Formats: sequence, C-alpha cells, structure tokens
Amino acid sequence: MRFVIIGGDAAGMSAASRAKRMQPDTEVIVLEKTEDVSYSACGMPYNIADADREVEDLVVRKAEVFRQKQGIDLFTGYRAEAIDPVNRTVTGTIVDNGEPFRFVYDRLLIATGGRPIIPDLPGFDLPGVLALKSLEDGRRIKSFIRNQSVKKAVIAGMGYIGLEMAEALRERNIAVDMVKPRPDLLPWMHRDLAAIVEKELIDNQVGLHAGCTITGIEKNADGLNVVCEDRSLSADMVLAAIGIRPNSELAADAGIETGINDAISVNRHLQTSDEAIYAAGDCADAVHVVTGEKTWIPLALRANRAGWAVADNVCGRPTALEGVAGTSVFKVFNLEVARTGLSLAEARRADFEPVEVVIKSRSRAHAHPGAQTIRVNLVGDTRSGRLLGAQMVGPEGVAHRINAVAVALHNRMTAAGFSQTDLAYAPPFSPVWDPLLTAANQLLKKV
Repeated sequence: MRFVIIGGDAAGMSAASRAKRMQPDTEVIVLEKTEDVSYSACGMPYNIADADREVEDLVVRKAEVFRQKQGIDLFTGYRAEAIDPVNRTVTGTIVDNGEPFRFVYDRLLIATGGRPIIPDLPGFDLPGVLALKSLEDGRRIKSFIRNQSVKKAVIAGMGYIGLEMAEALRERNIAVDMVKPRPDLLPWMHRDLAAIVEKELIDNQVGLHAGCTITGIEKNADGLNVVCEDRSLSADMVLAAIGIRPNSELAADAGIETGINDAISVNRHLQTSDEAIYAAGDCADAVHVVTGEKTWIPLALRANRAGWAVADNVCGRPTALEGVAGTSVFKVFNLEVARTGLSLAEARRADFEPVEVVIKSRSRAHAHPGAQTIRVNLVGDTRSGRLLGAQMVGPEGVAHRINAVAVALHNRMTAAGFSQTDLAYAPPFSPVWDPLLTAANQLLKKV
C-alpha cells in the first residue's frame, strides 16, 4: 500500500511515523513544501525572546532521521498543488527548480495546517510587516529584530500568539503596542478575569489599543506607521497576529467537503467525504465534546493525536476520536491563563440554559509561604446540571488545574459529581478545598 501525506509537521509526521512502525512494508511518502518538518511551533515566542538561542533548537526530529532511521520517503521543498480523487494522484511543483511531480496514492492524508490571517489592507505587504506560524517565520522575525535593531513594535491582534509575542518582545526591551478592532481583550473570557490579564499587560508597559481599527500601514523615514481610524502608531516592525485560517483550498478544489470556518470536514475516523482521503491537524474540523457539534479549534495535541488515528485507520486498526474540549493555556508575563469547554455566551449559543460563578481562592494553603490568588470561572447547565466549561487566571497553579475540568467535560460530569471528586491536597500545592471544588460548590447553588 502507498500512503501519501501532504504536510510534514505535527499531524503529518505523526501519521507517517506511526504507519511505518505499525506496517513497515507500507510505502509512506510525505510531501512538505518547506524545508522544515517536526518542530515545536508553540515554542517560537519563547525562542524569539532569547536573542542567543538558535531557532533550530525547536526542531524535534530532523528530516534525515525520518528518511534514514524510519524509512519514510520524505520530500521537502515539494509543493502539492492538486489532488485528483478519481485517479488517486497528487501533483505539484518542486520549489527549487519548478519541475512538476506526480504521486499515485492508495490512501491520502491532507495535513496542510493553517496560515496566518493577513488583512487585505494597504501596507501589509511592506518589509517589516511579519507573521508567526512556520519555523521560517520565526527565523525571519529573529533576523529582522537583530539586523534592523528593532526598538518599537506594533502587534495587530490580541489573541494567544499576540499576547505571547508581546511578552517575548518586551523581554528583548522592545516597546510594544497592541491593536484590535473589537473593544474587549479576550472577548471569550469573563470580564473579571480578563481585567486581570489587561492589568498585567499594562504593568509590563504594553500599550493596549482595543476598539482601534487599522486602515493601513505606511512606510516613513523612521520605519512604519500603523494608521487607525482615530490614531496612528509608529513602529520598526509590525506583527500580524489576528488569527489563522485552515489551509483547505487544496481539498476544496478537489471536491472534498469543507465545513465550519472552511475547515475540511472529517468524521470521527478522520475520513473526509472521499473515503480514501483523510485530513488531520489545523486544516480539519473536530467534534466538540460538550456540544456534540462540529467545531474548529486548532490544537497541537489534537493534531498529533489525529495523525496517530489516521495511521491506525489506514493500517487496518479502526480508531475513532471522541473530540475536543478546546482546552488551552498560555502565559502572559507572570500570569497563567487557561480555559476549557464553553464560556457563558458560547453555552447560550449552543442552546444550554447556563449559569456561571466566579470565585477567588489561593494556590496554596493560606498559611503556606508564597500563596498566590487564583480566580476561577465555572459554567454549568441548569437543565441537566452538567459542567460546561471553566476559565482560570493566576500567577501559579492554573496550567495543570484546568486539566481536571477537561477530564470532567470529556466524561459529561455534572457540577454535583465534580464537586465530589477526590482532588489532591498538600499545603504547598492547594488549600484543603481546592479552588476548583470551591467554585463547583458555589455553582451547585445555581444549578
């Protein structure tokens, strides 16, 4: 059997490696348009923060290892441009020399990932306007900061990547302004928790310009000028961090069904509308474990897990994935910020009858040195009593606590059931009543 994979990062290389381990006789071919495979994209902001650290440190496994030790036919610099589902072929162009290529497949995995959203506005194509998604993007940003002696940066967007990059640039003593058209920082977050994140940014000299719509970017004698409707901001560098969109055009052009956010529609076995073609990673959708509906939430763990599942299915071991809860965590200077499941507004849109609580607790026992304040938001459903989601903010004790709620959501636990869970206690790590249990007990008064 010939198993062809388009895309050589998380989902693609996870599928390739697993398929080769399970069935060594399978011919596994990977087509990757860049020269980079298998790297930690999520680590790039932290790498950029350290001027002396090489971007290559983020490479998990080099291409030659896949080729020589695992027997995978990995072709870097091969840009796939068309899929023919009838004849089961992938065609494209070799980047270096423009020569065409054609591969026949028995099974195909589309793992083309996502790409940054670049506004269709004047000036976003100027030198010094950059985005961060690929390893080459990371190299480009580090090189630009070094070679242009960047002192001021404007970040368009205030999502996860934007916030992590704000910290990274401040670590390099670069002045940072952040701009977004909507009025609220982290609009999905409870306002009490979002206010804490906002204060942390301001305390670290990050300029916040929410409700500010960019109309374009101009080149001037000193660098760049980000023009908004009511103000302008000067910068040596502009980072587009508005979000990403799935690279699904290759699939759509081949007649493969797309769905929410134009992501490739897959079933729980990761099959597309063509049974010989699978999709995984940031280009594909998933099922939300709380709502049971299709969603598109690009997550690193999901990409790797989906790659494994595709390999299992291709190799004759039927595997279905339950779905995602949207569990995520990120760092904003001295804060840990985490979420899983639905916010109150999202729960309403999903036709639940939700209520929420916000509690203030401590990361350690009250008498233990170093205890920090944690705020927890829990959302529950008044009809069923189910726990629907959680958000947490604090200097410590947040990143791994959120996982307890994620497990509860995957198991459709009620707030009452969650309130009875046996969570660990020791004074250096938690009060006797863990903040999550305190929040659950308060939620019980409403559900």
